[in-house]
Amino acid sequence: MHDAEPFAPSEYCEHLVNLARDLGAEPRTERIEVAAAAGRVLAEDVVAPADSPRFDNSQMDGYALNAAAVHRENRFFHVGPVVPAGTDPAKDYPQGLDREDTVCPIMTGAKLPEGTCAVVPVEKCDPPEFAAPGDQVRIPQPPEGQFVRPAASDLRRGETLVSEGRTVTPQTVGALASQNVRSVEVWARPRVLICTGGEEISQSGVLDQAQLPDANGPMMEALAGHHGLEVVQRIVTGDDPQDLSNRLEGALRRWRPDLVVTSGGISHGAFEVVRQVLESQPRAWFGHVAQQPGGPQGCAALAGVPVIALPGNPVSTLVSFRLFVAPLVARVWGAAVEPPVLAARLSCDVEGVPAKTQFRRGRLALGENATVSAEVVGGAGSHLLAQSVGADCLIEVPPASHLFRGDVVSVHPLAPHLHHEEQI
Repeated sequence: MHDAEPFAPSEYCEHLVNLARDLGAEPRTERIEVAAAAGRVLAEDVVAPADSPRFDNSQMDGYALNAAAVHRENRFFHVGPVVPAGTDPAKDYPQGLDREDTVCPIMTGAKLPEGTCAVVPVEKCDPPEFAAPGDQVRIPQPPEGQFVRPAASDLRRGETLVSEGRTVTPQTVGALASQNVRSVEVWARPRVLICTGGEEISQSGVLDQAQLPDANGPMMEALAGHHGLEVVQRIVTGDDPQDLSNRLEGALRRWRPDLVVTSGGISHGAFEVVRQVLESQPRAWFGHVAQQPGGPQGCAALAGVPVIALPGNPVSTLVSFRLFVAPLVARVWGAAVEPPVLAARLSCDVEGVPAKTQFRRGRLALGENATVSAEVVGGAGSHLLAQSVGADCLIEVPPASHLFRGDVVSVHPLAPHLHHEEQI
């Protein structure tokens, strides 16, 4: 299909999802060590194999008292054997705390002897440091339950610790490790082949008077990693269609990727090498999406692998990757949580463009009463990559709209810390 009526951005995204699924793309799982799971999406519920905490333990360095000792009028006590963290208190207190005139010196995190009712920090006692076993210490009266961490107060055995579909965070890793969970099942990252270039892009890093460095290749690698893709190879091509065809075919044979994403070479110029190679392939479509930047788009099937062909201007590549590739990976392979569409209030007036949805680069800020505002960052041009450095979202401007400061708009987060539900 060539140069058909323009898709709306959301329609084109759905078209790409259907293309990948029609070609047999489907999620798969792998089991990895917990320590390596940060950033990955769980493919299973993880159920707690034990209570957390596993046993009643002390929140403070201090003295453990039983209920009778807590309410005893005489506040002088004999000091019993010390219980360090990691020691079973039953060794020295086989009957638990069974005397009202004796207290147990205990360290933070240590398992409490049976019968413990409260813990008093050592610095609140007289003397304010640990006395030797057999000595006497004066302890103020505490409320029942003071500085006692009950077993299962964090999580009970059999409860869901973390659900399928959640992204593993560093705190998730810690919680899993605390349960002695060694490995988890996650959705495997689809393997992607990235292709950028054109004769204007230097392949050696040495620039002549009319060449540019390859900005899109490294940027797309970073975007791929951020959105759950594993990059297997990055190809830089010139303007020779046969050379590109050979390189793509060789890389497909070698790596057997799940997806190919290209940048540039798809419009109406004389050297649109990507379009020349792909337009005769099955399921090929080249045309326009009614958006700015990133209007020219393309897709095809190459040796049964879906190919997403993005426009080559750097900001167009950035915007298109976020709007089309990121949701595709989330919906088809489940390897990343689909970035949400948030709501924010504009901090300035914005004029839309006729017949196209515009995506301005923006920065979100949290204001009074938890109001989220969006500020436009840089100009609208698709070559203004440096001006997009301060952006953490795309501000969606409807076609031919006249938006004013305070109007509510949809925003598409770019930054990972914004990938959660915000409210205006």
